[in-house]
Amino acid sequence: MTLPATLRHAVQQTQEWLKELRDNGDLPDEDVAYSVLRAVLHQLRDRLTPEEAVDLAAQLPLIVRGLYFEGWRPARTPSKVRSKHEFLLEVTVKLRPHPIDAEPAVRDVFALLAHHCDPGEIADVIAQFPAELKELWPQNARDFKRRSAT
Repeated sequence: MTLPATLRHAVQQTQEWLKELRDNGDLPDEDVAYSVLRAVLHQLRDRLTPEEAVDLAAQLPLIVRGLYFEGWRPARTPSKVRSKHEFLLEVTVKLRPHPIDAEPAVRDVFALLAHHCDPGEIADVIAQFPAELKELWPQNARDFKRRSAT
């Protein structure tokens, strides 16, 4: 069976994202990278307003976008997770049964998003976070709004 070009491209993009996350996160394989990406994206999505969650989704590759929306209940968002500890605890729960340290996993996924998505969109996402959670994003992503305003 031959896949249409759009699907081949979507598969290729997803593989590239998973390999990048595997390598940058020093993860054992793409299966674990998939679990990390899924857990962090779901926690991120649930912390955003529905409008911002949809705006971010538009930046994601087709297959990653499907993963991102899996199980989403927009009426329950944004969650009231305010502290870094709460956010990371929720990611840890979502990562089970993988014994992955949540903070580096979150930082790695946020770096992946900052690398591949529009900087303005990432700045809009970061703006919805309390200060303690903003620190999980790469510095250059946090500084984008300030740089673009000058």
